[in-house]
Amino acid sequence: MSDLNLTGEVRTEFGKGAARRIRRADQIPAVIYGHGAAPLHLVLPERLTVRAIRASNALLTITVDGEKHLALVKDVQRDPVLQIVEHIDLLTVKKGEKVIVDVPVHLVGEPAPSVVVNQEEMTVSLSADATNVPSRIEVDIAGRTPGQHILASGLVLPAGVELVNEADLLIVHFAEPVVIAEVETEEAAAE
Repeated sequence: MSDLNLTGEVRTEFGKGAARRIRRADQIPAVIYGHGAAPLHLVLPERLTVRAIRASNALLTITVDGEKHLALVKDVQRDPVLQIVEHIDLLTVKKGEKVIVDVPVHLVGEPAPSVVVNQEEMTVSLSADATNVPSRIEVDIAGRTPGQHILASGLVLPAGVELVNEADLLIVHFAEPVVIAEVETEEAAAE
């Protein structure tokens, strides 16, 4: 995970009207909280921030009034129609601190011919160092045959990363394709 740097300004106006004015000025309202400190309300530059939060679990270094804050993106509120970022919640972290994050599961390879791949879980919860959160967990499905499955306990995790989910959580299941022609033949025979 790369460390992304942003410069923010302290936010002095609050409410719906103020948030709209902030967004019209090509900025995003945000808040940094955690570790028992008072929440820090700020505005971030829209273009750079949207690029920075594209990666899941982006680690940001935000400079506000000369003070640096290390933070993970906790939540992003988007407009349901326009999909513009309306607000960002950031969680303060410290180097060496363990955090629990949801990391995407990415399938790699091709299963055996005519195998249907059912990915049951798109993400897994992991405990990792805040500065070393993996961007994704790759699962090799090459050559898998019908009837096989991959559980959370079978995932290959990077060093220093621990699984938070149950070990028997089903991640991927491999099945045989359903043949519709046989069903139609059986229906015709029944008539």
